[in-house]
Amino acid sequence: MITLTSSMPPMNPEQFVWASLGNSNTERIIFNLLGETNRTVKLADHIICNTSYELEPAALALFPEILPIGPLLADHQIGNLSGYFWPADASCLAWLDKQPEQSVIYVAFGSTTIFDQIQFEELALGLEAVKRPLLWVVRPDTMDEKSDMFLKAVMGRIGKHGRIVGWTHQQDVLNHPSVGCFLSHCGWNSTMEGVSNGVPFLCWPYFADQFLNETYICNVWKVGLSLDKDATGIVTRREIMNKVEKLFSDKAFKERALIHQEMVMRGTQDNGCSNKNMSNFIEWMRM
Repeated sequence: MITLTSSMPPMNPEQFVWASLGNSNTERIIFNLLGETNRTVKLADHIICNTSYELEPAALALFPEILPIGPLLADHQIGNLSGYFWPADASCLAWLDKQPEQSVIYVAFGSTTIFDQIQFEELALGLEAVKRPLLWVVRPDTMDEKSDMFLKAVMGRIGKHGRIVGWTHQQDVLNHPSVGCFLSHCGWNSTMEGVSNGVPFLCWPYFADQFLNETYICNVWKVGLSLDKDATGIVTRREIMNKVEKLFSDKAFKERALIHQEMVMRGTQDNGCSNKNMSNFIEWMRM
């Protein structure tokens, strides 16, 4: 394990993106790309980033040239949103309206995570076994005929207490009062959206920065729990059941999540650090 400063959490070099893809040629390409990126950013007059001083004070102190302007959320944008990988299904919001407050498990693994058949089935059976309202984003590109049949059988047993969508407006979902838990791959955009809406996490990182983001969520901010793999590398249905119940039963996770929500959103207000940085950057561009 290595640390950049004693105030930041440790990182496992085996999880660095250029060392964990399982393909030496791809890893070499990524390593060279990041090296070129590091050389290029030194030429920039300003570097802005979707984060906040409140979330990463030590990292931003170590790299003072990076100006946090986050959280940047979808509902802050003007006009229609664009750039989604798949058509977003907004009908799930009406389904959320019918669920009890802070009861729903929202499951979404971003645009890159892929599970093998064994892990996919174990995940589905674990979510079924917790017997809580479930909103699950299952990307169209991850499903084959076998997975589709298995998922339909599981959802048939869950019935009206579960909802599957191919893609959705995540900010709207996380902002909904019925959502009580976010089972996430811990991509940075998802992390910022979850924290900004005061939703506790169950963490299932896949690659790259997601492992360090998990460390912040679970060990630094303490607003979530990690899902651990067994000896065969599988997150079992029992592990999913146990962690879901622990997260819902311990109200301290929600309390800390709300504290961090208030912290990061304060930075976007008129006198907040993120707001000032963004305003100064806009003024610099106008010069």
